[in-house]
Amino acid sequence: MAMAMAMASPLTLFLQWSMPTSQAFIRLSTPAACRSFTFCCWTRLPRQYVHRHAAFGRGRKWHYNPCLRHSRQLTNVTVESNMLYSGKQVRVTEPLHKYILAHTREPQILGELREETSNMVGSEMQVSPEQGQFLAMLVQLIRAERCVEVGVYTGYSSLAVALVLPDSGHLVACEKDEISLGIAQKYYKRAGVTHKVDVRQGLALNTLRDLIQDDKANSFDFAFLDADKRKYKEYYELLLELVRPGGLVVIDNVLWYGKVADLQENERRTQSLREFNSFVLCDERVSISMVPIGDGMTLCRKRDSKSCPHTMT
Repeated sequence: MAMAMAMASPLTLFLQWSMPTSQAFIRLSTPAACRSFTFCCWTRLPRQYVHRHAAFGRGRKWHYNPCLRHSRQLTNVTVESNMLYSGKQVRVTEPLHKYILAHTREPQILGELREETSNMVGSEMQVSPEQGQFLAMLVQLIRAERCVEVGVYTGYSSLAVALVLPDSGHLVACEKDEISLGIAQKYYKRAGVTHKVDVRQGLALNTLRDLIQDDKANSFDFAFLDADKRKYKEYYELLLELVRPGGLVVIDNVLWYGKVADLQENERRTQSLREFNSFVLCDERVSISMVPIGDGMTLCRKRDSKSCPHTMT
């Protein structure tokens, strides 16, 4: 923080103050000739520190930050430019994506499922091979045994997860479409993982509520959400209740083909995803990381209710 203050003299320092929580949100902006940015850190500042530095820079502004409404530990800060970090961003062009795919390990059975699905209407709903590999890696890293997936489609992601679960592992697979679910079940059988997968055909919201009523709350290690974007918040709340502290909820399509960042795009699903992403950003029940893989994934690690939020996530 001292370093940020030291370099702030040619900048504008904005402070957002939350009276109920006695916390501040710091914003730095460059002069008009430079690219504007918002400096990002998770911080909690004493009142006297804020007062001492409020006049630092070329101006100040006080206004309300919605993320502070219920916050007791942290303020929320975002990065809008690469001026204060390394700027290591790569635009994934078609040649680069082919390179990524060439360096992705895809079991043969998943490749065959992907090929069959590619000829179907709605094949764009299938996760990419690198996403499937990523999900499998996450499941292995947290040593998950109990998983739930909302939105199976033809089963690529659920099969990727089931393949790496231990023999005693259990995956609840929720899907309402009978035709696509039939394809998924065919590949579960071919891969020899049928005993690990509990297929639930029907409305996923009902299935998740049934699991909670059956005393399955806080019993799952891992959840993957890839369903109706307009209902993401409803799914998320139920999945968060089902997942244990320390467990993961992974949400797909959070970048929505880049439309979430295009203010000209106002289609309902795009607006719903924008609202959902903002909601998760402010949700202190989880630690988060939005990852630009595939169509964008957000990883949410459920916090213990008694633990302090992490300073970065």
